[in-house]
Amino acid sequence: MSCPAIYTVLLLGASGETGKQLLKQLAASQNVGKVVSLGRREIPVEGEGIDKVDQRIIDFDNMDKHVTEFKDIHKAFCTLGTTRAKAGKEGFVKVDHDYVLKAAQLLKSEGCEEFHLLTSKGSNPNSWFLYPETKGKIEEAVKDLNFTSAYIYRPGLLLCEREEERMGEKFARWLAGLIDKSLKWSVPVESVARSMVVSSEKSTPGVHVLEHEHIVNAAKSQE
Repeated sequence: MSCPAIYTVLLLGASGETGKQLLKQLAASQNVGKVVSLGRREIPVEGEGIDKVDQRIIDFDNMDKHVTEFKDIHKAFCTLGTTRAKAGKEGFVKVDHDYVLKAAQLLKSEGCEEFHLLTSKGSNPNSWFLYPETKGKIEEAVKDLNFTSAYIYRPGLLLCEREEERMGEKFARWLAGLIDKSLKWSVPVESVARSMVVSSEKSTPGVHVLEHEHIVNAAKSQE
């Protein structure tokens, strides 16, 4: 499927903090004609271009029943994710790996040529730890699907105000705001979203892995 000047994008994970920012920025982009947002429920949407947003409810455990929602998509973005503390080990793997992979497979089978995936700094399929191992495995699985263009984003600590936040996370973000002014190991979710939009507007064939510093630099280039 060739990509027109004004294209249709699909977003998975719009209810998360990075996803919220990405939805807002995609809707505001002059290059985007339509934003298809798939989720378990509709979420409030505000800002420029909200008339472009088409929210659709799907059952992530039965995505094959929603294959039509993955048709006619030029570029796809995935910020799906949960935590082991919230979902348990099996729930975490299901969301961060299985759901992501199934969605990517459906998109590929329906002709989507470009996929943008948010993972995390330190992703490694051979890690002894569940979080980086799962993130690394989904990266490799997406690469194996051979999208014309695949972008993987590995940010460090995400700076945002979460609706549900553990004390340790809150302290880490407070500390980052205090001592990491140059964003060496932390980054606002708005900047992560901006780097994803910028990359999609300048996309080239191949697999592209954007480490933390690349994400920060890409976002700064549009400030």
